[in-house]
Amino acid sequence: MDPIALLEKHYSPGSTSYRILLQHSEQVANKAVAVANRLTDTTVDVKFVREAALLHDIGIFFTAVPQLGCQGKLPYLCHGIKGREILEAEGLPRHALVCERHIGVGLSAEEILRQDLPLPMRDMLPISLEEQIVTYADLFFSKNPAKLGLERSADKVRKSLARHGEDKVAVFDEWHERFGA
Repeated sequence: MDPIALLEKHYSPGSTSYRILLQHSEQVANKAVAVANRLTDTTVDVKFVREAALLHDIGIFFTAVPQLGCQGKLPYLCHGIKGREILEAEGLPRHALVCERHIGVGLSAEEILRQDLPLPMRDMLPISLEEQIVTYADLFFSKNPAKLGLERSADKVRKSLARHGEDKVAVFDEWHERFGA
């Protein structure tokens, strides 16, 4: 499976959205693979981590985010579930779950209900080690064109997550202890 070819199937390679998506996804993939390679857990599927990291944001074109070149109709929060749909249709159910579960540090059904989020009412929490690694790596990189190419510090990640609750920061801190360098 060639993740870049799959991105090019859904995005025009010359487009703004493709350029931003590819740069962001490559940064996330590089960090995720570095994390996976540092772990002493030899069961981690490094090849899958790379592929999933490259594909984790494939659903952004369905969202209404003009600064990313995305002219869809959905709120940005929905890019994970749309990515899941795309990758399931491509016969990649394991990769699809990474798309759905990578938002922030994950979302519970209870949070979706309490915050009235425009998402299906189910847990969308990274479960597998590979899902957690990709989600962790994604937190360090923005798709914002003004910040593209820059890696956030752990402190900036914490500050960003703190707006959503200290429980989110606690998940990040646990991952950072396990995955950070």
